[in-house]
Amino acid sequence: MLQPKKTLFRRLHRLRSQSKGVSTRGNQISFGEMAIKALTAGEITARQIESARRTIARAVKRGGKTWIRVFPDKVLTAKGAEVPMGSGKGAPDKWVVQVKPGRILFEMSGESEELMRNALKLATYKLPVKCKVINSDIAPL
Repeated sequence: MLQPKKTLFRRLHRLRSQSKGVSTRGNQISFGEMAIKALTAGEITARQIESARRTIARAVKRGGKTWIRVFPDKVLTAKGAEVPMGSGKGAPDKWVVQVKPGRILFEMSGESEELMRNALKLATYKLPVKCKVINSDIAPL
């Protein structure tokens, strides 16, 4: 699964306010012909990205080329069950990426349009944000 090799700090603040507004970076198709675009804001975990990637690979029988345009570089912590209040912040638990509306999550090329659209549509069911499949000839959100 995706996670940084090294980080400056072991634990981070949650900062939910960063997910306000629309995406100004990574909101256009750069590499492929079709893509998944986020329509709502949210946090996507490394497990969800990997699950969507495997779904795409399975749907196109490992054909074509896929680009993952997001990287989970923010750590979320969790305390164990039934741990009393106090005694500091919890241990690192999972890696997430915050996405804003308009962000491109996955791109594809090298297969038929119908097959790519079907594969990307299946991948959107694995993601916690509302998404749509777009072509490279469609203007940004």
